[in-house]
Amino acid sequence: MPDHLMPGFVWSCARCAATFPPGGVTYTCPRCGDGRLGMALSPASAASARVRTDVPTMWRYADLLPLADSPEVRRVATALPVGWTPLHAVPRLGAETGVADLWLKNDAANPTGALKDRASSLVVAAALVRGEQVVATASSGNAAASLAGVAAATGITCVTFVPTGTPPAKIAQLSVLGARVVVVSGSYEDAVALCWSACVEWGWYCRSTGVNPFTAEGKKTVALEICEQLGWSVPDAVVVPVGDGNIITGVHRGFADALAAGWISRLPRLIGVQAAGASVLAEAWRTGEDAPVVVPGRGAGTIADGIAVADPQDALRALAAVRTTGGTMTTVTEEEILVAVHRTSATTGVFPEPSSATAVAALPALLADGHLAAGERVVLINTGSGLKAVDRVAGAGTPVLRCAPSLRELSSVLGVGVRSPLPGNEQGSGLLPGSRTG
Repeated sequence: MPDHLMPGFVWSCARCAATFPPGGVTYTCPRCGDGRLGMALSPASAASARVRTDVPTMWRYADLLPLADSPEVRRVATALPVGWTPLHAVPRLGAETGVADLWLKNDAANPTGALKDRASSLVVAAALVRGEQVVATASSGNAAASLAGVAAATGITCVTFVPTGTPPAKIAQLSVLGARVVVVSGSYEDAVALCWSACVEWGWYCRSTGVNPFTAEGKKTVALEICEQLGWSVPDAVVVPVGDGNIITGVHRGFADALAAGWISRLPRLIGVQAAGASVLAEAWRTGEDAPVVVPGRGAGTIADGIAVADPQDALRALAAVRTTGGTMTTVTEEEILVAVHRTSATTGVFPEPSSATAVAALPALLADGHLAAGERVVLINTGSGLKAVDRVAGAGTPVLRCAPSLRELSSVLGVGVRSPLPGNEQGSGLLPGSRTG
């Protein structure tokens, strides 16, 4: 595999700072045993990096990714195009939350509906380069679906491990994508442990978050896209949902690499948001610890299943990402999450899953506490689609009305006359486009 790795970088351990040549490691740090590895670019490689503007996917940043060009990389890049998702201003949501210059990076537009397609694309490319036959991952749903999707497009066998309580829509997605789906009777951490044991026992290639160093490297492309889509003008802050910590780690790596390449002049503040029922990283941040205190047997209870993590796999790098950018971490309640799902959907047209909605839910408190200013440019990252979690958000939106097929009864149910405007639509006619009045 060394011949297929991009020259000019080394793997660097977040725990002990040891460095290793590109082909010298597969998963975590061999020196300290459990340290997460990240790609450290040489100054020369960073300076020579160029954007491939003719490539409308995450692979336009191939010069900053750890895999050199090869038939395997091209196969993955073209089989399931990932990335270059929309970034757009959301003024109605901004007006409701008090952030005038608010933007949404909608990574639910990726093929399987989640940001994690970026990691899986790079991981499967690495697996094919290595000659692997089976890829596997433990996940609360999105990472597993993304791996299953890329595996389906490229023809490699995929085994996924999900915990009890994974939303049925996510399990259905795994199944129809052709993955071997294992529902583990236990927590997310139990699924992670079983997946790792299976990979060791049968020699499968493990994609699990934090363990595989390619995951954060793939996720960093979302930050590179934000920079480019804003005309290489850096936002003041980026708000990121946090579970394992691998996404915010990847976002930090992307901005840091863009800075090293000379594409941007500074880093934005990174703000991590956790659900109150799964908040060990936010607790570590509040107490000034470099690592969270994980209590054995303590679970993670939240409707935001994508970030329901009791033992974060990329804790050190996540906390460092927030600290080195001058950001902060905060938590939101279950009620605030549900309100944010509806508020985001009803003002932007984008339906976020509960995990993604945490970023919106945090905005009022971040403004009140001075971590954001009303005039700053703020980017929210929508990490996954709400269509995967419809069972979790039932009742969060407007009431569902029912009536017989009668205009008179419809008028009564809506509480308006046939020619009267609907409440909340006073400037409209109250009629459907193309309808007739008589």
